[in-house]
Amino acid sequence: MALNPFSSGTRLRDMIRAIRASKTAAEERAVVRRECAAIRAAISGDGQDLRHRNMAKLMFIHMLGYPTHFGQMECLKLIAAVGYPEKRIGYLGLMLLLDERQEVLMLVTNSLKQDLNHSNQFIVGLALCALGNICSAEMARDLAPEVERLMRSRDANTKKKAALCSVRIVRKVPDLAENFMGLAVSLLKEKHHGVLISAVQLCTELCKASKDALEYLRKNCIEGLVRILRDVSNSSYAPEYDVAGISDPFLHIRVLKLMRMLGQGDADCSDYMNDILAQVATKTESNKNAGNAILYECVETIMGIEATSGLRVLAINILGRFLSNRDNNIRYVALNILMRAITVDSQAVQRHRVTILECVKDADASIRKRALDLVYLLVNDTNVKPLTKELVDYLQVADPDFKEDLTAKICSIAEKFSQEKLWYLDQMFKVLSLAGNHVKDDVWHALIVVISNASELQGYSVRSLYTALQAYSEQGSLLRVAVWCIGEYGEMLVNNVGMLEAEGPITVTESDAVDAVELGLNRYSADVTTRSMCLVALLKLSSRFPSMSERIKQIVAQNKENMVLELQQRSIEFGSIIQRHQSIRSSLLERMPVLDEATYLVKRASATQATIPAYKPAAVTPGGLKLPNGVAKPAAAPLVDLLDLSSDDAPVTSAASATTAPSDFLQDLLGIGGTNLSTAGAPSSASTDILMDLLSMGSSPSQNGLPAPAQEKKPVSAAPQVGSLVPEPMDLLGSLSSSASISGTKSTIAAPQAVDLLDGLSPSTSVSGLEDTRPSITAFQSATLKITFDIRKQPGKPQEATIHATFTNLTSSNYTDFIFQAAVPKFIQLRLDPASGNIVPANGKGSVTQGFSVTNNQHGQKPLAMRIRMSYKVNGEDRLEQGQVSNFPPGV
Repeated sequence: MALNPFSSGTRLRDMIRAIRASKTAAEERAVVRRECAAIRAAISGDGQDLRHRNMAKLMFIHMLGYPTHFGQMECLKLIAAVGYPEKRIGYLGLMLLLDERQEVLMLVTNSLKQDLNHSNQFIVGLALCALGNICSAEMARDLAPEVERLMRSRDANTKKKAALCSVRIVRKVPDLAENFMGLAVSLLKEKHHGVLISAVQLCTELCKASKDALEYLRKNCIEGLVRILRDVSNSSYAPEYDVAGISDPFLHIRVLKLMRMLGQGDADCSDYMNDILAQVATKTESNKNAGNAILYECVETIMGIEATSGLRVLAINILGRFLSNRDNNIRYVALNILMRAITVDSQAVQRHRVTILECVKDADASIRKRALDLVYLLVNDTNVKPLTKELVDYLQVADPDFKEDLTAKICSIAEKFSQEKLWYLDQMFKVLSLAGNHVKDDVWHALIVVISNASELQGYSVRSLYTALQAYSEQGSLLRVAVWCIGEYGEMLVNNVGMLEAEGPITVTESDAVDAVELGLNRYSADVTTRSMCLVALLKLSSRFPSMSERIKQIVAQNKENMVLELQQRSIEFGSIIQRHQSIRSSLLERMPVLDEATYLVKRASATQATIPAYKPAAVTPGGLKLPNGVAKPAAAPLVDLLDLSSDDAPVTSAASATTAPSDFLQDLLGIGGTNLSTAGAPSSASTDILMDLLSMGSSPSQNGLPAPAQEKKPVSAAPQVGSLVPEPMDLLGSLSSSASISGTKSTIAAPQAVDLLDGLSPSTSVSGLEDTRPSITAFQSATLKITFDIRKQPGKPQEATIHATFTNLTSSNYTDFIFQAAVPKFIQLRLDPASGNIVPANGKGSVTQGFSVTNNQHGQKPLAMRIRMSYKVNGEDRLEQGQVSNFPPGV
């Protein structure tokens, strides 16, 4: 007699034991394969006795991640069986192995309909549970009448499951919402908490699905919700609903969420629930986590509806108590809600200012950051001074990781809310002294602009900075601002000019002033920008203090052989000015003219939009931000995203992909045949970089080869740039021929009196020595990044050019995840090679290089044009810079 082929099938427990005993993944796969083969054999043999056992094993195999699609039809067969155990396994397999996208699911609709009408309430419950988990829109339409009927059942368990099933039906078919509105309201009168919480969930879903349902429930269910909340709050101890001494906190929270939806934007509905919300807020215990959950939801509801001012104050006071809780999660959610509540009732939040300031000093980094954001929102014209003092005092002991965010907020507060320049300068000097290495470049740039405008405070500023520099010389931004001020206002420092009433005199000699600048120049940690500024300050001091000229000349000469070309060039030129051109030195090195703050702020806003951080930028108030001198900041026009191109007229090539853009848009983007754009994306009328002019750093006003606007007279405070004008016409680089090209810019200076500042280059000297190599160009330069292009032409291929790009970091922080991208018009083909690395070292101590080739298909008819974008991270913060390269040499 033949053995039953299915009688040898293992039990579920034995299969699980065998799988867990497997020592390797291969052994586990072997066990699963054997079991799946046995199950397939059982399915093909139509063995009914072990069908439920095989389905149970399939569900476990499915949870391990192995394919089990071959068992889907077995689920339908089990569902069609008569007994409850088979149906239970079948429905469980249906919910686990299938989803609403499976076509085979349509075959189960009839079985579901029969089971929904079954006399056994447990089988009805199985069908409702399955329908609520996997029903599609078609099944929802077909079976909705049965679900409606079951919501009127006498059995509480059936009504609860029918209400939850109807939630799924309403989500799938919002048009059916009106069929369940009346039933949902009637269920709110039940006593069973399971039915109540299901009914509240259904009402919440109806409010989301239909505006008509929302209005209907506002009129008909608010009274029932208030009654439920009152009964639950005042109910005696019930073991079945008790959670840590709180009666059914889950029902509390569901009802409060629904109240928030109904009361939002409706004054009558909000007025009706004010009393019960006040009762819940005052009677709920806050020493237990379940009670805190109810209080949190109550506060959210109060802040979300049209509540009275007294009720809002009560809610904010609850948040104030949360801030004193030991649980970090509770404090964090309290800070989150307070950030929203400050727009509703700022005065009530101000009462908890002391507690919020304590949170800024918390050990948890997330709470510190959130509390700092809240303090920033709390600042106004009346409390700006005490709040700023608290933050500055904490800056002395703050963690280094937190100092950058704290410094940025203090600087923003001081700039936005200062009403007098003296207070603003004092706060900025303190910040530079305590956290100068964390101050962003645009902040100390703005400070220099303010000092240049405050003529009555220039003496005070240079004395304060000199004093701070003696104690905090390691702070980079402080050193830069201090040496700039010493170079500009050194005689005020030595002679105590412009003393204020509250200021005591200090004794500083000319030698002391030079010592301070020399110390900054020789600091091992100083970057190229700082050392260049020190050289400029020394050059200016040679004019301010004639008796120190010899010593200054010796200090400057020490950098003649510096490995950094920028410092070497400045040292040679400045030494020549000090030694040979004393007749023009006073006019050449006179004090910088006062810069218009409003014009600078327009430039700063444009640069801020060109370098966009990853986090969400703060919103600008409609009225503009306030300056220390009361000048309003105009809002900057939005910049066009470099690579937001959407057509096929202009290929955009990145490291490995290309996108396209319409030709007219790209011509406007690249400035071909139309208005040229400056590097930062601002109009050409504002292309003169005021701050670079102020600091005498970087490129000439005609950066990237654009022609510079004519000027009557422009004092020069550093190495004269090719193409600039000086008070007396002369060739500052007279030993170079007029046709020599440096960085792609031609000299435009007439030279009736030839003055040799470099003492040695012959007129025939050529910058470029190779015939097939074009002069290097500065393709892009900002305060943080410099990009140079070395261009080579292939012999006999005038349309093709190979470009070698070098990326130099001008800041004191490394750039990580550096990516270079470029966009060109359609008639140009661009191919980028991989970069040499993705980390650009700080202070110009190294660079990243990347090669690429371009083919101009209209060579000789249209010039080469390119838009570039650089993305990188600084201390984990995403940065983005972009610009236009339009100074390619002719013939490229």
